[in-house]
Amino acid sequence: MRIFLIGFMGCGKTYIGKQLAKILDFNFFDIDDEVEAISGKSITTIFREEGESVFRDYETRALLSLSKKPNAVIATGGGTPCFLDNMKIIKESGISVYLKISPKRLAQRLEKNQESRPLIQSNNNSQLIQKITGILKNREKYYMKADYIINEKNGNANYIKDMLF
Repeated sequence: MRIFLIGFMGCGKTYIGKQLAKILDFNFFDIDDEVEAISGKSITTIFREEGESVFRDYETRALLSLSKKPNAVIATGGGTPCFLDNMKIIKESGISVYLKISPKRLAQRLEKNQESRPLIQSNNNSQLIQKITGILKNREKYYMKADYIINEKNGNANYIKDMLF
């Protein structure tokens, strides 16, 4: 069984994913880590030197590799489900869970580490909220295809485990 956690950057996919994997005695994988292992570069470097389209190719390769792992909780990148046939791969390979959080809350979480997130770099909090809202507007149609949608108040590993099993 594979559980894919999807949602915007900063929604807690990695944090909750590690907890969920521990509770279920599954392996945990983060697509961003897999991309860096495949490419030999940081995500920021890939974006800067090769561009987003090359990053998305690496991301799909990582997803295909991880979609074959048994008993795994997989934290996708924020854009993973939104490009190429990635959401189809996710849906065919396991259970998808969308961790849905408001743009304002996402901005609070992401404000301090914008430099490492090429798509959301901005000068102030209101710009950041606007950027997040715009990107989220485009991505929400993919996220909403998830098997389960978890709202902010229920975003914890025990709730997800109880919901799935």
